[in-house]
Amino acid sequence: MKLFLVEDSRAREWSPFAETRPAGELRFGALLLRERVERWWGAPCSGHAPGEASGAPGPAGFDEPGAPPALSGEVPLEDGTLLWLGRAAPALDAPRPDLPKDRILAFTMAGTLVGMWIPVAGLPEAGHAPTLGGPVPEGTEALEVSGWLLGWPWELVAKNAPALTSDLEVLNVDGGAPLPAGVVRVGSGLVSLGDGAHVGPGVILDTRDGPIRLEEGVVIEGPARLRGPLHLGAGCRVLGGSVARVSAGPHCRLRGEVDTAVLLGFVNKAHDGYLGHALLGRWVNLGALTTNSDLKNDYGSVRIDLPGGSVDTGLMKVGAFLGDHVKTGIGTLLNTGSVIGAGWTILLVVLTVPFALSFFTEM
Repeated sequence: MKLFLVEDSRAREWSPFAETRPAGELRFGALLLRERVERWWGAPCSGHAPGEASGAPGPAGFDEPGAPPALSGEVPLEDGTLLWLGRAAPALDAPRPDLPKDRILAFTMAGTLVGMWIPVAGLPEAGHAPTLGGPVPEGTEALEVSGWLLGWPWELVAKNAPALTSDLEVLNVDGGAPLPAGVVRVGSGLVSLGDGAHVGPGVILDTRDGPIRLEEGVVIEGPARLRGPLHLGAGCRVLGGSVARVSAGPHCRLRGEVDTAVLLGFVNKAHDGYLGHALLGRWVNLGALTTNSDLKNDYGSVRIDLPGGSVDTGLMKVGAFLGDHVKTGIGTLLNTGSVIGAGWTILLVVLTVPFALSFFTEM
């Protein structure tokens, strides 16, 4: 079986992340969307493919270590081809259907076409790749699949906690290792440490709302409070503060208050400041005291400005969306629902009072 993740036109609106990577390379729960699909189907992904009339899935030449490439054209349909919508996240505990050898089979979430199994490329219905993300083709057998059909990037954050809780239960990570002396555990939920993970004295692990998984080489320095559901990827370091309801990729550095956030990996937030209800790409660097707002003054629904126009999220709490390689200066303040494109550097220039007085006096 050859597995391809397909980008539809909705996924191409996921700014600022669509500018640098396919939707399948974003994190949701304990895994990337691609890794989730690979694990559920038991097959590696051969590539990210453009959907019909949606354009290329991410920038031409997308190439990241450990990730399949982005194809420039339609999927070459061969015998035993499985097409899956990149923004459709199957629940890991959902039963995996059997794939027939003699007929095409469609898969849906909430009635939307999210997958198509083509056992023989020569079948009449397999003349071209179907339009995933739309209705099921007439006359095609369809099976409903449990999971999350993600419509917008903020849903990766808003729906992350239940997905993460479910993932850690299904992945069945070992939670039997004793905690080091000086570590306080609150609640009876799972706490799991990978090889070489270290939790220092003065750390509180709160599992009342969900499990905590620290992957290989994670270091937690006290004083710090970690609250589940929480998943920190290999090599992450927490340098103090409060980290709650977070999914972080490998080698992130966290300090201060981080609440309800998804970090793809290699994010540096090694200083105080608040990061909440936010989604950060790879290699983001936040200057000291960088803080984002995630609530409007009138407590109303947050609207996000995207290239295609303004979209009402329907959510009261929405933080910032920072693309790959974004950097912020010391003391940067980000408004509710800020969208910062890949590669941008945001600087906040503050004039001290003596300098400002002398400047205006000379004028």
